[in-house]
Amino acid sequence: MKPAVLITGGAKRIGAAISGAFARAGWHVIIHYGKSESEAEALAAKLPSAEVYGCNLNDWDAGTAMIEHLAGRLDDWRVLVNCAGVFNRDLTQALNPGVFDEAMQVNAGTPLRMSQAFLQSAKAQGGRRVIQVTDQKLVNPNPDFLSYTMSKHALNGTIPMLAAAQADSRDRIYGLAPGAILASHDQTESEAEVSHRLNLLHRRTGANEIAEAALFLSEGWLASGETLFIDSGQHLVPQPRDVLFLARQ
Repeated sequence: MKPAVLITGGAKRIGAAISGAFARAGWHVIIHYGKSESEAEALAAKLPSAEVYGCNLNDWDAGTAMIEHLAGRLDDWRVLVNCAGVFNRDLTQALNPGVFDEAMQVNAGTPLRMSQAFLQSAKAQGGRRVIQVTDQKLVNPNPDFLSYTMSKHALNGTIPMLAAAQADSRDRIYGLAPGAILASHDQTESEAEVSHRLNLLHRRTGANEIAEAALFLSEGWLASGETLFIDSGQHLVPQPRDVLFLARQ
C-alpha cells in the first residue's frame, strides 16, 4: 500500500508541483481544493495514484472534518502539507479587517486545527510529518500585504509549539518557506522575470525546488521544528517593498 499525503491547495501553482512530485515518488496523493475542482480533477487524472477532496478552509469545521474523514480510512497517512493560502493586499498604514480575518483563518487558524487533528488521529508507519508552507517574509518583511504577512508569522509560530508538544519522537513538524516563485496577485510574467531574480543568486527559484524540499522533509531527516528557506537567498536581501512592486519602479 502506498503512503498517503494530503496537500491543501494541491491543484494549482506550488501545490500542484508538490502533488506531482509526491505522486511520481510513489505516494498516494489527496489533492485538496477550495474553488478549483476542475483543476484538481484534471491533475488527479494525470497522476498514478490520486484523489481529490474539496472544502472551504475559511470554515472552522470543514478542514478538521476532512482530516477526520481521511484518518478514518487511510492506513498509512504520513504527511500533511498545509500549502493553501490567500494573498490579498492591505498595507501597514491601513489594516483591512476583512482581509485580516480571512488571512488569519485560511493561512493560520485552520491549518493549525488541521495539524492538531492530523496528529491526533492519522495512522502512519514510521511517524507523521506536518509541513507548514510559510514565506521568506518571516525574516525579510516589508510594508505590503500586511495581513498575509501577519498570518504567515502566526503559522510559523505553530511550528515550534507543535514540535514541543509531540510525545512520539518519530513525528516531525516542519516549516517550508518559499521566496518569489510564480507570478502572483496582478503581476505579469515579464514583471516576475525581473522581480523574482532579486535574490543573492539572481535566479528564479522553481516550483519544483519547493516540491523537492517537501519530499525531503517527508523523510524526517531534520529535527522537528526546523524550517527550510527555498528562495535562492531572497530572505537575506532586505527589500523595502514586495517584489511585485519592485519590478515596477
